[in-house]
Formats: sequence, structure tokens, C-alpha cells
Amino acid sequence: MNISIRHASKSFGGRSLWENINIDFPTAGISCITGVSGSGKTTLFNCVGALDTLDSGTITFRDVEISSLRSRQRRLFRWAMVGYLFQDYALIPDRSVSYNLALATEGRKATREAMSMALDDVGLAGFERKKVHELSGGEQQCVALARLILKKPSLILADEPTGALDDSNAIMVMKKLRGLADDGATVVIATHSRLVTEHSDVSIDLGKFITA
Repeated sequence: MNISIRHASKSFGGRSLWENINIDFPTAGISCITGVSGSGKTTLFNCVGALDTLDSGTITFRDVEISSLRSRQRRLFRWAMVGYLFQDYALIPDRSVSYNLALATEGRKATREAMSMALDDVGLAGFERKKVHELSGGEQQCVALARLILKKPSLILADEPTGALDDSNAIMVMKKLRGLADDGATVVIATHSRLVTEHSDVSIDLGKFITA
């Protein structure tokens, strides 16, 4: 198993979100986390992605115990290992596609050729100079996917990545995530979408860990 969560508990605002979670996510596969609003899907994501910390328990990814990392170590872990895909795309709308891709690869110096190849891979050949606000929602999510292709993260965390898309674009996103998983990435998706769960290898209902 690639991600191992053991005896994990977390509270927020004085309320216990979940406790004693024991979950494994497979290597080079797609896992989805489901659950009602307020069940703590995004909070669990943030803990796995080293943006937040557990109250108790451990999270291990490829022999790295994320839950014990210090602040600087968490930043380095995110930079080196983690890629994100969000429902709102997390792009800078008034800047070009190439500018947004360059930001994602800061420190790695992705070449123009590499950017062009990534955009071509998601069906956006020749879009380098277009402003993000000129693109449709589906096209913006394709830019976000190209960003992942360039970064080549070992761990991809996707928070409702198809929530704002129609079925055809949602299927396209899942196919690209499947390709990244087949190339060795561990993909974890928080979702309410049945389409996403049907295209995933593992589905975990976080609701069963909610405390009364």
C-alpha cells in the first residue's frame, strides 16, 4: 500500500470530525473518498497533503511519515511530491496559460516544448498565449491537468475535480487521472460524484468514521 493512515483523529472548532481512521490507498491507482458535507473529506486531504496536521495517529506515504514532519519539511514534501486538482481549477484568470504552467513548475524550469506537449496531451495545442479567463470551464480544468503532467507528482489530491463539469468533460478528467495513475502516481479524489466512484479502484465512505 502507498498511503497508510492509522488511528487518525481530527477535531475542528471543538467538534470531532472523525476518529480512529484506518485506511490504505493503493499504489498507482485511483481512490475516492465519499461522505456527506461536513464529514471532513477536505480536512483529511489537507492532512494527507501536509497542509494540516492530525490530532492523533499517523499518515505514511512511501515510507515518509507525513504526520511527523515539521513545517519546513512539510513544505518540501508538498513541493517535491504532491500535485493538486481543484473544482475551481486554482488558476490565475488574467494571466496566460503558459504563465500558469510556469508557476506550477517553478524550480523545475519546464521548457516551452514540454509545456506544448502537455497542452497537446490534454487537447489544448496552441493555447499557450490565451488568457485563462477566455477559456471554458472544461478547458481550464485541462490546463490544471497539464500542470499535473508537467509536475509529475507522486501523489495527486483532487478535491471535487469534476464538480463544475458536464459528464463528457468529467470523463475526460478521469481518463487523464487514470493515465497518471498508470504511470505510477497515487491519485486520491474527494467527491460526491457517482461517475467518479465508478471510475475509481477504491471507494471509501468517510461518513462511517464520523463521531456522534
